[in-house]
Amino acid sequence: MLALVGSAFAVRRVPIGQTAKMALAWLLIFGAAGIGFSLKDDFAALGRRLMSSDTVVAGGEVRIRKNEDGHFYVAARVNGVDVPFLIDSGATVTTVSKDTAERVGLAPRGMSPVIMDTANGMAEAWRSRAETLRIGEIERTDFPVLIAEASGADLLGMNFLSTLSAWRVEGEWLILKA
Repeated sequence: MLALVGSAFAVRRVPIGQTAKMALAWLLIFGAAGIGFSLKDDFAALGRRLMSSDTVVAGGEVRIRKNEDGHFYVAARVNGVDVPFLIDSGATVTTVSKDTAERVGLAPRGMSPVIMDTANGMAEAWRSRAETLRIGEIERTDFPVLIAEASGADLLGMNFLSTLSAWRVEGEWLILKA
């Protein structure tokens, strides 16, 4: 394309100053087009995020859109406090960080910690119970959780998913059914 533009300038015999201005304008146009093309997926994701919700609640179902990183995240309420969770079907038990536990009023129970085998190796956690854990219209009471000593993401595990009548993935959506 630059050769086409350059040959047009050569044939017309445009003065060098004007040629430089036009060449700079064309470089800016091609540069902007290249940047726009390379970021098209980011612009599309931004548009989807602005145009629709990541979580839809309807008729006993909660539909959660897949994040750009391929995971499903949901805003749950633990003891009435909003907590963002990563939904992890590989986690046996729902686990919160020590900071989250303090924020939502969870206290460790028992005399000794539980040793967990995590993706990052062995870790200590304490048993606890949340008075309520709510996602949309789905609520569980006196719900068992672990409080992890190490900081990290709060994980919604299989002990929650197994209380549902059904859960499945359809395309970009995780569907939880009460």
